[in-house]
Amino acid sequence: MKNYKHQHPANDREALKIRVRKVVGQLNAIERMLDEDRDCPEILTQLVSSRKALKSLAEKLIHSHMQHCIEHAHSPTEGRKRLQELLIVLERYVE
Repeated sequence: MKNYKHQHPANDREALKIRVRKVVGQLNAIERMLDEDRDCPEILTQLVSSRKALKSLAEKLIHSHMQHCIEHAHSPTEGRKRLQELLIVLERYVE
């Protein structure tokens, strides 16, 4: 991926970081559950919640990228490059 300078609004960045902390907390809880030898359905339920939280985080980041990086690109060429980069990542995301 190319590195280019851009900034997301601080409130968007903070919201994404809160979501990351939530996922980290869920994963830490799963590790504790494994250490405690908890029942598999309990652990699997937490895994499902973690997966959904990661999916939600990815969707928010995709929307943020479209709004702040693609729509507000400095030129149509830069916008097309950023869109192409997003499409490559999304191909891997949906696998």
